[in-house]
Formats: sequence, structure tokens, C-alpha cells
Amino acid sequence: MRMNTDALVLKVTDTGESDRLVTLLTSEYGVMRAFANRAKKINSRMHGATQSLCYGDFSIYKSRDSYIIDDAVAKEVFFGLREDIEKLSLAQYFCALAMELAPETEPARDYLRVTLNSMHLLETGRRSNYFLKAVTELKFMIFSGFMPDLTACAGCGCEPEGEMYFNITDGCVYCKKCGNGEKINATVFAAMRHVCANPIERMYSFSLPAEDEKRFAQVCEKFLLLQTGKRFKALEFYKSLF
Repeated sequence: MRMNTDALVLKVTDTGESDRLVTLLTSEYGVMRAFANRAKKINSRMHGATQSLCYGDFSIYKSRDSYIIDDAVAKEVFFGLREDIEKLSLAQYFCALAMELAPETEPARDYLRVTLNSMHLLETGRRSNYFLKAVTELKFMIFSGFMPDLTACAGCGCEPEGEMYFNITDGCVYCKKCGNGEKINATVFAAMRHVCANPIERMYSFSLPAEDEKRFAQVCEKFLLLQTGKRFKALEFYKSLF
């Protein structure tokens, strides 16, 4: 069986003297692990396209017990991310999230779109690191079945206003009177609602004051880590930089 798909290289592991084991996030087949024979050689036509963070077109076939990449053409290599250690480490965290949360052997187009969009905005500097980290974390959680309930206060049913609380365990919001969870303000609450309610092409179309971006990122990170029960070394490294 042969497959042709666009994909982002999430991780590369060298195997032997000249081969690579490549973890891909594909549109049609989710997360895949495939061997790229002789791809480490400088003169290999697959050398550039099978590097970490490279997005391209891949031709893959299934052998008896593994997937093999027999052709790969790079479309985007994100050189700008490689020139900034903080941006590079955040992009690697996005890749780690995709490896953990995106499905295998099933379509993962939305995960791929969000990862690529966030990496593009990160590279160009059009959105802050805090903003992109929070938006990506929250949207990935929504895709994975962890949609928070932000419709009304889970305690009394009122429309929360001003100071409120987001409960990262139950994924719901409480008003100030019923307070139970992470304290957030109306701006952060509106940002979370925006990401939950809007499609990918519109989810980046808002802005926050710098301090609210930081709080937005803190809350989304806590929600993701608690709900997944996972540690991400890429996140720990990213946070060690500042």
C-alpha cells in the first residue's frame, strides 16, 4: 500500500549510519512513524525534507512490519524558528503535544493546521509566545475531547462577570461568589471562549494585554497538564529559558 500525504516532521531519530526514523503528523493518517533510508546523507534527495520541523509532501509505503518513506519534498522548513532558541523550543513543544494528542491511523488535519499556523505566527513574530502557546494548548485539548464548559457559572448558573474562576479539574467556570479554581479576569475568560467557539481560521483573531496573555497561558497549561496527566520535557526546557 502506498500513501501520498502532506506532513510535518515532529521528531527525527537517527538509526544506523545513514538512516532516519521519522515521526510525522499527516493530514490523512494522523501520527505515523516511518523509516527514511539513507536520508542522513547530504546528497540524499530526502535529506532536507526529513529534518525536524520540516513540512512537505511525502510518499510512503507499507512493508511487512514498518512504513518506509521513498520520497519527500520540502515545502516549508521554518528557518526562522531555528535562529531563536526560545521560539525553537516552543515549536518543539507544539510537536510534542501533537505526538501525544493527535490520533494514529486516523485523519488529523485540524491538528496539523493548528500546528502549522502557530509555527508560522511564531516564526514571523505576529503573535507573542504566550499567546500562541495558550491558543495551541486549548485548541488541542478541544480536539482531544476536553472541551471546557464556559457557558455559565457551574455553581449558580449566572453569567460570570469581572473576577471569576476556572476549575482545571472539572473544566468549568465559576463566578466570584461561587469561586472554585484558578482566578481569571473577564479578558482571559473572553479569550478562552473565543478559542472554544471559533474555527481555526478565526481563532487567532483577537488580542490581549501582555499580563493577560501570561495568565491565559498559565491557565491553559495547567488545564492541559492536569487533564492529560503527562509531563512534557519540551515544555520544561522551554520554561527553563526564562
